Amino acid sequence: MTLGRLVILLLLFCALAAGAALYYLQVYGYYDTVELDPGQDVQLVSLETDTAEPIPYDGFQAIDAESSPIRYRACFTTTASPETLAASYVAVADATPRNAPFWFDCFDAKAIAERIAAGSAQVFLGAKNVHYGVDRIVAVTDDGRGYIWHELNNCGAKAYDGTVVGEECPPFEPQNN
Repeated sequence: MTLGRLVILLLLFCALAAGAALYYLQVYGYYDTVELDPGQDVQLVSLETDTAEPIPYDGFQAIDAESSPIRYRACFTTTASPETLAASYVAVADATPRNAPFWFDCFDAKAIAERIAAGSAQVFLGAKNVHYGVDRIVAVTDDGRGYIWHELNNCGAKAYDGTVVGEECPPFEPQNN
């Protein structure tokens, strides 16, 4: 085998190894299972008090990653109907669920978005600024299934695209992780 072929094989091996490592880190490596906090895992922001309050839930499972504030995904079931929740909690318009890794199979962003568009799921604000500029969004379906994800709010969208944030946004305070 010539030196040229050996170098080419070495480069191909390195490229394949780097690609496999990148794939693993993006799909599996950074995600962790969220530890349960009974009674506090699923909350919605009250219309009256403007604070997050727990709602009844069961079967909670969630994943998160420290590498990004918008990688949080969760699934649960609830006995509360979307109509009952809408009377007491802040609704969110135009929310689109973010894709979850394929192995977190309880969270199908496309199916959730279709249910929201069809009106068989309602979307609520779960918490404001869980990280700077990031809100927790909760969707509840007519059959009692619930889904949670994080979404940039107006301040977060401005902060991450480089636009001047302005006075209406809270001051940025780095989180100590």
